[in-house]
Amino acid sequence: MSRNSNNNIKNRTQTLNYTNPILINVLAIIIVLFLTVAPHSSSALKTLPPLPILPLPSSLQLEWQLSPMALFFHFGPNTFTDSERGTGHENPSVFNPTRLNASQWVHVAKEAGFSRVILTAKHHDGFCLWPSEYTDYSVKSSSWRNGNGDVVGELAMAAKEAGIALGIYLSPWDMHESCYGKTVDYNEFYLGQMVELLTRYGDIKEVFLDSAKGETDMEYYFDTWFSLIHQLQPEAAIFSNAGPDTRWIGNEAGVSASTCWSLFNGSRVAIDGFDALYSQQGDPHGIDWIPAECDVSIRPGWFWHPSEVPKSALQLLDIYYLSAGQNCLLLLNVPPNASGLISDEDIQVLQEFKEVRKSIFATNLAKNARLNASSIRGGKDNSEFSPYNVLEEGIYTYWAPQEDQSDWILYINLEESMSFNVLQVQEPIQMGQRIIEFHLESLHGGKWKKVINGTTVGYKRLLKFPTVDSQYLKFVIDKSRADPLISYLGIHMDRFSVTSFVPNTTSQAYVNGGEVLQQVVYNHSQIVGTK
Repeated sequence: MSRNSNNNIKNRTQTLNYTNPILINVLAIIIVLFLTVAPHSSSALKTLPPLPILPLPSSLQLEWQLSPMALFFHFGPNTFTDSERGTGHENPSVFNPTRLNASQWVHVAKEAGFSRVILTAKHHDGFCLWPSEYTDYSVKSSSWRNGNGDVVGELAMAAKEAGIALGIYLSPWDMHESCYGKTVDYNEFYLGQMVELLTRYGDIKEVFLDSAKGETDMEYYFDTWFSLIHQLQPEAAIFSNAGPDTRWIGNEAGVSASTCWSLFNGSRVAIDGFDALYSQQGDPHGIDWIPAECDVSIRPGWFWHPSEVPKSALQLLDIYYLSAGQNCLLLLNVPPNASGLISDEDIQVLQEFKEVRKSIFATNLAKNARLNASSIRGGKDNSEFSPYNVLEEGIYTYWAPQEDQSDWILYINLEESMSFNVLQVQEPIQMGQRIIEFHLESLHGGKWKKVINGTTVGYKRLLKFPTVDSQYLKFVIDKSRADPLISYLGIHMDRFSVTSFVPNTTSQAYVNGGEVLQQVVYNHSQIVGTK
C-alpha cells in the first residue's frame, strides 16, 4: 500500500476519536486488512441447483419430447386400391406413384412446423416400400421406377438434406408372408427386415411399433426387438403400447387425458394388451419415464382416399390443445396421394394450422411483465433461479423456490390490463416431472378470482378458458412431488376457437372450435372418432 494511502487512513481514523489511541490503531488495522484482502477474495459461491427427482428422461427421450409434433405417412398398395386394410395378396403392380417426390413430403412437414416424419415402411399387407432381400413382395416387383425404386431411401435422403428426423413403422402383422404364424421363423424374418431398415438409411430417430396380429395367436419377441433396435440405432425412441421409450395414449383421435404423467410402470401394461385409463394418465408413482404419443389422421382414413377431405385447421388446433398441450407428442398422419404427393388441400390446411398457432403463441403477453415470487432459491437477489427465467424460452433456465416452503406462487403484473384466454406452462423435465395441481387467479376489484385449475404440466401444458381482462395474475402451485420448477409461463390470446367452459373441474376447458376462416362451427365430437 502507498504512503499516501496510509496517511489517508490515519487522517480518517483521527477524525473519529482523538482521545482513544487503541481504537484508532484497531480501526486502522481493520481498514488496511480490508483494502489489502478484499481485491483478492473470491466472489460469492454459486447456489446449487435443486436435486432432480426420479425418474428422469434419457437423452433420446428428452430429444423426442423437445420436438412435440411429427408427421406420419401412411403409403402403400392401399393408396391405390382405395382401401384401409389390404389382404396381403394385391398385385405389386398396383403400386405406381408416377410423380412421387419425397422432398415435397419433407418440405411440407418442415414448412408446417413438424421436425420429424415417420413412414409406414411396411403395413399389415406385408408390402415393403424398400427392396427387401427377404421377400419379393416389395417395390422391386412393382412397375414404379421399373422395379428399381426405394421409397424409404428417397425419404431418408430428403429428410437428411432438410434436417428433418426420420422414423419408420414396420408392422409386426404380415398378411402376405407364408411363415407368419410360425413364431420362431417369423420373428427371424421380422428382425431380418428390421436390420435392413436400421442399417441402410442412416440415423433413425423413432421406431413405431404396434402389436397388431389379426385373429392369430402369433407371439412377438418384443424384448429381443427392442434390444436390437437400441443396439443398431441408440438414438431411436421406440414406441409401443407400453414403451420402452414412448407409449400409446390409447385412442386414434389424438386426444390425451387432462392429467398426463410421463411417469409410468412399463411392467404393468403388456405390449399386446392395454389399460386405457392407465395409459392415458400415466402414474405419479411410476418408476419409468415413458411419455405419451397421440396419433391421429388429418383425414377420416389413414390412407389417402379420393372421396375424403382433410380436417380443418381449427379442428387440428383443438387436437393440438388436447395432445401437445397436455404433455404428449402429436403424431399427425398426412397420407400421400396416388400420384405420390401430399395433396394440395392437405397442404393448405397444414399451412393454416401453422398460421393460427403462430397467431396465438408467437407472442407472450407476459413478455414485459413485472414478476415476483413467494420465494427464490438462494435468496431474492439470486438471478440464476429468478422468476424472470419463466419468460425465457427453453427448459434449461427456470424459477426455483426456496427449499421446504409451503407456498409456491408467481405474481405477474402485466403493466396494463390485457385480454387473454390461454395459459402455457412448462416444467424443466430434465429435472423430473413434479407438479400435481396448480391454478391461475386474476385480480378484479381488489379481489382474487380463480380463472382455471390444472393438474399435470410436464414438457408443455396449455389451458384454455373464457376470455379474462386483467393486469394482475397469480400462478399458484397447489401440490407437487418435490419443490416445483417452472421453465416457461406464457399468457396468450386465441381469437379462433370458441370455448365452452366446464365448471367445477380440474381439467382443461373443452374446445368446441369455431371455424373463423370459413365461419362454420363444428362439434367437438367430430374429432373423437377412431379409424
